[in-house]
Amino acid sequence: MARTIWIKNPLAIWTGNDSDAGGGVVIKDNIIVELVAKGKTPTVIYDETFDSSECVVLPGLINCHHHLYQTLTRACPSALNKDLFPWLRSLYTIWANLDEEAIYLSSQLGLAELLLSGCTTAADHHYLFPQSVPNAIDIQVEAAKPLNMRTLFTRGSMSLSVKDGGLPPDHVVQDHDTILADSERVIQRYHQAQEGAMMQIALAPCSPFSVTPELMRSSAELARQYGVRLHTHLGETNDENDFCLAQFGKRPVEYLEDVGWLAPDVWLAHGIHFTADEITKLGHHNVGISHCPSSNMLLASGICHSLALEQAGAIIGLGVDGSASNDGSNMIQELRQALFIQRLKYPASSITHQKVFGWATQGGANIMGRSDIGEIAVGKQADLALFKLDEMRFSGHGDPLAALLLCGAHKAEHVMVAGNWRVSHGAINDLDIESLMQKHHAKAQQLQFG
Repeated sequence: MARTIWIKNPLAIWTGNDSDAGGGVVIKDNIIVELVAKGKTPTVIYDETFDSSECVVLPGLINCHHHLYQTLTRACPSALNKDLFPWLRSLYTIWANLDEEAIYLSSQLGLAELLLSGCTTAADHHYLFPQSVPNAIDIQVEAAKPLNMRTLFTRGSMSLSVKDGGLPPDHVVQDHDTILADSERVIQRYHQAQEGAMMQIALAPCSPFSVTPELMRSSAELARQYGVRLHTHLGETNDENDFCLAQFGKRPVEYLEDVGWLAPDVWLAHGIHFTADEITKLGHHNVGISHCPSSNMLLASGICHSLALEQAGAIIGLGVDGSASNDGSNMIQELRQALFIQRLKYPASSITHQKVFGWATQGGANIMGRSDIGEIAVGKQADLALFKLDEMRFSGHGDPLAALLLCGAHKAEHVMVAGNWRVSHGAINDLDIESLMQKHHAKAQQLQFG
């Protein structure tokens, strides 16, 4: 039988809309069935209550861009203090040695880290398929099962190697037909299109400097045949602009248009180095942009034109990006980074904490083409993140919601996904974190140092 729970009287709640939910939220099975006004009690019959009077309640956070395998190369000595292209070249040779255990452990640890930070839906961009692990997406699916969080695994790809004028070495790319065959296979096997989906697939050729135009076009055709979304890196650095001009005779956005990727079913990672005309064009087509502030700072890439893109019609979400260019997988901390770095570009009155919460929830849901998550409202999925303000960093706060970002929250106290508690009192239910960390770190040492 379905259970009905009243999450009662939160310290503060941000619904993502104008609803009064000061008295809490009522959930039946996996669906939000009532928002309770402050000082009121539910009108529906409930089986149990959950006291949230010490918690700030948010919709579950949505991570739009990640590379989970990179948790194995955090603070990697050979990649320190480098810009994107030399950083990638130094790591490709390490990542080429990924095996099944490496992909499993890195995926599970990265997802666990996200979940503990209040993230309930995570997209991952996996584009490395060494010959020893052609089934990398299948491994990621298995690794995600114990977490019971929503995942969007993008079947990435690289087909343009150094010998053909690309950036990656020959031994980490796949051929066109192999990529398309596996892309179709994983869509058919894993993609859930229904409301409340826990597992989805998208197609994600890595970047203009690592795939052929033919693969971009074919991936778009295949994705639209099956109704799945498209993802790639674009506009991250000026090096990318220079590469596209030299290789294709056009800038990245024009290239994107030429291969049929300017459309609302597309989202891009980073979105920094665009002209005003390019921003207008991206907005006109309602393209999504995953802003990745920590990665952009670490690699000295630049600052996303978030408000200009949004005002033009683009959709803004947030991503932690790879854990080798962050070097973490903490979603609530990424919101703080977004708030601060965007205030270097725009006025403080325009980049509010509420706007950033919106990017991390409704923005992410829109990027993924989902109307069932991203806010606390009747009929939506019961994905919630609850944060306590009982650490020294919060002492003296006035506004509890603003305090999460201004004072630097870094962990959730409780996290609910689809009506089920996945984090309780700061710990993931049914997952041995200590054992996972030991295995993961040992694998990272083996990968980095042999």
